[in-house]
Amino acid sequence: MSSFGEDLRMERLSRGIALEDITAKTKISPRHLLALEQDRFRLLPGGILSKGIVRGYVGAVGLDQDDWLARFTKACNASGLSNDDDRNWTAFASNVGRARILRREAAEMRLRWAGVLLLLLLIVSGAFFTARYYGFRAGWWHSIMPWPTIYSFEAWCSHLWQAALKLLHLG
Repeated sequence: MSSFGEDLRMERLSRGIALEDITAKTKISPRHLLALEQDRFRLLPGGILSKGIVRGYVGAVGLDQDDWLARFTKACNASGLSNDDDRNWTAFASNVGRARILRREAAEMRLRWAGVLLLLLLIVSGAFFTARYYGFRAGWWHSIMPWPTIYSFEAWCSHLWQAALKLLHLG
């Protein structure tokens, strides 16, 4: 009984198809196609990708994909290369999904805290301006806030300019 790779190679040659034609059609690397024909399964990427390479090769040659995938799995197991990679890929995919969920939850949590801080800022500023408004009307605001109140923009700019000059020791 011949091996999986030999049978695959014989089917390809009987149909007169070159490896370059399969590479051009499937975009599978020639080294992977050769590894498949030579039963060197350890050189294949593994798991789902190896099965994809077998599907592409067999499809390009025009053979039954399910039958050849079953033969490939049997040949892998016979060569001592376990086909547990499917479970590893499943675990990998579930970990990627879990990581995306955790990243999304972290972003949502940051957004919630930003909303809480914004709401807190609005409440504090609303309380301040409410107290200031009623304080001015009642006349007690100046006793709480002793610094001089600047009433015009020009006076504020002049005050700021004088403070800057004092800082720079020019005035």
